[in-house]
Amino acid sequence: MNKQPNFLFIMTDQQRADWLGCAGHPVLKTPHIDAIAAAGMRFENFHATSPVCMPNRASFMTGRYPTTHGLRSNGCVLSLRANTFVDVLAAAGYHTAAIGKSHLQPMMGLPPYQDDEQPIGPIPDAWREDGGDYEQEEPDRYRGETPFEITLPYYGYQHVDMVTDHGDRCGGHYQQWFRRTVPDWQALQDPDNQLPHDYACPQAYRTPIPEELYSTAYVRDRTIYYLKSQADADAPFFAFVSFPDPHHPFNPPGKYWDLYRPEDFSVPLPYEAHRNPTPPMRNIHDAWKSNATLVSPQTATMATERQLQEAMALSAGMIGMIDDAVGDIVAALRDTGRYDDTVICFTSDHGDYLGDFGLLLKGAMPFRSITHVPMIWSDPADRTAKTTDALSSTIDLPATILARAGVAPYFGMQAESFMPVLNGETARHRDEIFIEYNDSGARLGFQTAARVKALVTERYRFTLYMGEDWGELYDLAEDPNESHNRWNDPGYANVKADLSLRLNHMLAGLMDESPRPQRRA
Repeated sequence: MNKQPNFLFIMTDQQRADWLGCAGHPVLKTPHIDAIAAAGMRFENFHATSPVCMPNRASFMTGRYPTTHGLRSNGCVLSLRANTFVDVLAAAGYHTAAIGKSHLQPMMGLPPYQDDEQPIGPIPDAWREDGGDYEQEEPDRYRGETPFEITLPYYGYQHVDMVTDHGDRCGGHYQQWFRRTVPDWQALQDPDNQLPHDYACPQAYRTPIPEELYSTAYVRDRTIYYLKSQADADAPFFAFVSFPDPHHPFNPPGKYWDLYRPEDFSVPLPYEAHRNPTPPMRNIHDAWKSNATLVSPQTATMATERQLQEAMALSAGMIGMIDDAVGDIVAALRDTGRYDDTVICFTSDHGDYLGDFGLLLKGAMPFRSITHVPMIWSDPADRTAKTTDALSSTIDLPATILARAGVAPYFGMQAESFMPVLNGETARHRDEIFIEYNDSGARLGFQTAARVKALVTERYRFTLYMGEDWGELYDLAEDPNESHNRWNDPGYANVKADLSLRLNHMLAGLMDESPRPQRRA
């Protein structure tokens, strides 16, 4: 283990931990991802640090919590002043590449969120502008005839093939390639030209884009091209490969639309399965009953049983396409002769309610369907199949990668390497993990933007919502589906008090220790 390995790090977008064949899904087949798990360690209790894309991806890059790195909700940016573990790898001699979805800057061309309660004065923010370019993922940058050259290094990446947005509406370098490749590209990307279908699921439409032109295929092909370019390189590489799917909209192309049938899936946890729904759950249910319009396409919603089954079938189709792409990528890695010196990782940035309690998409409620994500680590030092229930989190990935590379982390990293678990030195990693989310605006019945802090232990999930007289306490041993909130249960008063104290201790330790003091006191 002395030689520095390569890293092939694969991330999907919005995939639950239980949506893999190797995780026991009763319908979905993922033979190629399962093969990675069969040659490595699969984590069964791995969680996102934040339940939505951008904050969790920034924690992955920095090894720091959203409270510390500042990207607290979708729509914010990760400061270009931030050090990342990719910067550290590059400084240590690694060639670094990002292929696919980055999402460290806004990428959907939406106007800035405006809080009417916050007056705009001569000094609008606590932080001064640092003069960086924070529009490198914005759609307009990629709509010109001249290919947009992203400023490198990009958060430490020396090579970037950018893909933004989701489904068949993806932008970035993919969009530029698509327009160059397809003479009538507008006809293929116009939702008005979608193929006929009978699905009623929200955000389900059948794309006319053929499989070979879909974003998943682009990420696959660009990754294979990159791996071939590194076949004879002297320097080790770190390749971050990020698929925009299975995030909504639900529109797998070609055969993947029909790969699974809605009838093959069941909805085991309808809304009624929750014994005492929380206020935001009730708000979503009431809004759905009254046919209220969603605040945004990203806002959690409810759907009928049939619509949920359709969403499941289409999500499975998108995962099936990703699985095929992963198989091709790993085969290319073998063909280059670099398989035997490459760590392969597979994870996702967060999950999807995907039917639990009648819900779709994601939001401020940190149910396990949202925070519990897949994590597989296949290491050339030991390609044997293992599983671990060690409690761990996205934030720990950069410290682990650096430790495996034999490179020291920077000062201020809050991550903890789980290499001792990988090496079989211990069966435990953390006693508890911290999950946080600051919403970008008031929704789901919250009068102000939700501020969510959660502590997850091996037995409990304790969630505090700032300013609210209610919260969540689930006994995961007795109630793994999180269907009975014990917040007001007198029998859990001591547990609640203990977890509250532990959360306070966790919060007390989140002070940013960087930069170091310049002088001794």
